[in-house]
Amino acid sequence: MGCSGCNTNTDLDRPAMLGTYDWLNDIPDTTNESNIVEIRFKGTRKEFFRNEDGIQLKRDELVVVACSPGHDVGAVSLTGKLAELQFKRKVKKPERYEWNKIYRKATPADVIKWEEAKARENKVMIRARQIANELQLNMKIGDVEFRGDNNKAIFYYIADDRVDFRDLIKLYAREFFIKIEMKQIGVRQEAGRIGGIGSCGRALCCSTWRTDFTSVTSDAAVKQGLSPNAEKMAGRCGKLKCCLTYELDHYLEALEDFPHELLTIETDKGIARHFKTDILQKKIWYMYDKSDGRTFVLDLEDVKKFLNLNKRGQKPSIDGYYTDAEPRKENMMNVGELDQKFFTKPNPEERRNKKRRPQGNRPAAIKPTVNRAPKA
Repeated sequence: MGCSGCNTNTDLDRPAMLGTYDWLNDIPDTTNESNIVEIRFKGTRKEFFRNEDGIQLKRDELVVVACSPGHDVGAVSLTGKLAELQFKRKVKKPERYEWNKIYRKATPADVIKWEEAKARENKVMIRARQIANELQLNMKIGDVEFRGDNNKAIFYYIADDRVDFRDLIKLYAREFFIKIEMKQIGVRQEAGRIGGIGSCGRALCCSTWRTDFTSVTSDAAVKQGLSPNAEKMAGRCGKLKCCLTYELDHYLEALEDFPHELLTIETDKGIARHFKTDILQKKIWYMYDKSDGRTFVLDLEDVKKFLNLNKRGQKPSIDGYYTDAEPRKENMMNVGELDQKFFTKPNPEERRNKKRRPQGNRPAAIKPTVNRAPKA
């Protein structure tokens, strides 16, 4: 399904994709089965709270929650049984989780104060970067998030090494008159908080729906037969793209059918080396050691049969299999039957003859006239 555009969620500055299926609409209400509620804040930050007072809550509804210290404003993302299952999946040690309660639904006064706090974030972030540069600290302030009560802010920073920011916190508190919390994040978390457009043309997965950042290795690209080009495989954060893991399980399952030994086979015409593989279609291209670039393609079942024949000392014949110096033209462009003239390249001699005009049609050369001054 193509992307029909994206808009910005004014509540929490989190991009929301249009034209996507909302799978939560068909799920029945289960708020009476559990009082756990998942609350979404700015960016990708989500926390779990207890609805001890039994407030009737709906998804995307703004609520006021308790925090240490003060209170904050967020939007409801999950309730009931779904929130409880999400809590068990995300929280590794639930017995140590510090529970806070939901105070009430956000009033207009709470929303106004919360919007005033959000309006300070950009200016505070710019000034915070200037102060960090003045102290010559090897760190970068990636984002600033204010609490809903406008009394505390979280400064998200990126640093390669350990940073002593004790003096920095004192300057921040003196400059902004708020309580300071420093939180270190990685480049992937920064991309998720800032957002952007990926090479696919859609909003970044980490800024729209993805909340857990699993490690992605170059082995995932190799097993899918992708080009190990660092520029194409890297996302906006500079790391390997998270989408490299989306179809990896399908490729690993398909690779189980392939033989573990070398795919080199010996035919009646010589030794054929493995050229390339289409894992999902289970087709393998081969090329001879001493050839003019001609290749032939075999199905996986035929390759297994040929390998078994080689183990018995037999050299099978590949007569009847497609052989060509390049892939088939109808496979090169998936547009059906096209005119063959579209694919055939013109002869260089014919091209030169078309550019060369016949001798009889050439116009006579015109000598330029020069106006000379009369002699005195």
